[in-house]
Amino acid sequence: MPFTTGESIIFFGIISLTTMFIRVLPFLLFPENKETPKYVTYLGKVLPYTIISMLVVYCLKDVSFTKASHGLPEIISIAVIMILHLWKNNTFLSIGVGTVIYMLLVQFIF
Repeated sequence: MPFTTGESIIFFGIISLTTMFIRVLPFLLFPENKETPKYVTYLGKVLPYTIISMLVVYCLKDVSFTKASHGLPEIISIAVIMILHLWKNNTFLSIGVGTVIYMLLVQFIF
């Protein structure tokens, strides 16, 4: 069901205000002159690794090591990502090159 112009303006207005509120909220809850709670600092250190681990598990959940490619594109891509990240320590470079390698492997080799 398509929105009318007025409904679209209201919809995008609400989305914009919600996004702005979510981005401002941490600055309101944790002002600069107040010490950040220890659990928030702990979560800031632990959650990035947890989320990346969950993404890796999610991406590899349907890989079959018994079918034709035997998971080789995934294994090669992960190895490239790990080596590149250990060498250059650049997340964007590692993920970008790993994605390109995976796509090339899947499209042209396997």
